[in-house]
Order: sequence, then C-alpha cells, then structure tokens
Amino acid sequence: QVQLVESGGGSVEPGGSLRLSCAASGYIARGYCMGWIRQAPEKEREVVAHIDTENPYTTYADSVKGRFTISTDDAKTTLYLQMNSLKPEDAAMYYCAADPYGLGTLDPGDFAYWGQGTQVTVSS
Repeated sequence: QVQLVESGGGSVEPGGSLRLSCAASGYIARGYCMGWIRQAPEKEREVVAHIDTENPYTTYADSVKGRFTISTDDAKTTLYLQMNSLKPEDAAMYYCAADPYGLGTLDPGDFAYWGQGTQVTVSS
C-alpha cells in the first residue's frame, strides 16, 4: 500500500510560481512511475508530468512543457512539481499519484494510488 500526501497548493497571480510537494510512504518499488495529475471543474483529469523512480526519465503534457518541472528527492520519498509562469488555465486540484507498473503513459487510469489533492488557484 502506498500513501501520498500533497502540500504546497495555494493562490497565485498569473505569471507566478508554486512548488507542490508530495510525501510518499509505504512500499514504493523500483520502477514505479510517480506523477502529478490535475482536474479542473467540468474538465477531464490530465496527467501533467510523471517521473520514473528508477531513472530520471520524465514526461510532460504539452500544456505544461517548459513551465513545469517534476523531480524527486534522492530517497524517492518526496515528489515535487515546480510550476512557473502559471496561467489561469492551470488552476485545478492537483493530485500526486503512483503507477506501480511503471507504464509511463499520460493516462490517469494507469495510476493506482492517489493522494487527497491540493488546490491551485491562478487569478489576478
């Protein structure tokens, strides 16, 4: 079982930055894929970024490329999402999630474990 707890959400003006953190506990095997998934009201869930826990390979949704950076600490127990140049359309609930099979896709359905989410608001 994997437990994920997000923090770092908040309200920011367009163009601003936020860093989300996710504390992971439980059994996280090598090869897990850890990611950030967001969902805005009346929109589908979107995997914005994920990272392989065994190597530093990362994948980003086109909507955030060049603005968001996903990373982990050396122990692979904390996942981060640095979000820069935030836009109003980035506002959403952001979830930390884990894909135990390391499929490395942008399909939210591949992520079996989810945190409770942290809200990000972008408005002037």
